[in-house]
Amino acid sequence: MWRCNVRGGSIVEEVLGSTPVREAALASGADDAFEEFVRGRSAHLFRLALALTGWNEASAQDLLQIALERAYRHRRMLYRDGGFAEPYVRRILVNAAIDWRRVTKRRSEQPLDSGWAGPVVRDPAEQVDDRDVLLRALAALAPRQRAVLVMRYWEDLSDAQIAAAMNCTEGTVRSQALRGLSRLRQLTGAGPASGGDYSTLGQGHG
Repeated sequence: MWRCNVRGGSIVEEVLGSTPVREAALASGADDAFEEFVRGRSAHLFRLALALTGWNEASAQDLLQIALERAYRHRRMLYRDGGFAEPYVRRILVNAAIDWRRVTKRRSEQPLDSGWAGPVVRDPAEQVDDRDVLLRALAALAPRQRAVLVMRYWEDLSDAQIAAAMNCTEGTVRSQALRGLSRLRQLTGAGPASGGDYSTLGQGHG
């Protein structure tokens, strides 16, 4: 079993327990590959989980824990014939994050903060942190819209890869992306989006 903890802003992977069975399992190539994967990609996957959950650290940690445990149980299948674990873990994270928002019964779109009453008004006299505004706006999106945009612009995935992760059509991916971008513009006060924004930004992806 894997436990993921945040220490110093990164994920620390810990193996719980040490038994002869566990030690014997590590002899296989699949186990070695999974060990290397967890050590090398946990920090990135935790940041992805943070983005998917709207920067809820505790939930992101829990979701990554679940994803790694499920992937570990299927490690031999995942690494068969030169396969990889990351697409599987990403798919679990994405869908678990969407389900998590449903289970908590939160509104699909939330204000940027308790005092937010409309689009951000940019005052030249103030030092507005554009990145912080964008992150808070992204966290306020509906879960599926946020998941699409995070995978598209954070993970740099194609529509086909996003559709596979979310178990939906590419048309649904594009629809969710356009709605998400439109909502982001409303939340940040960036003005109306043009119909070609998503497709233009998405050029070069297969």
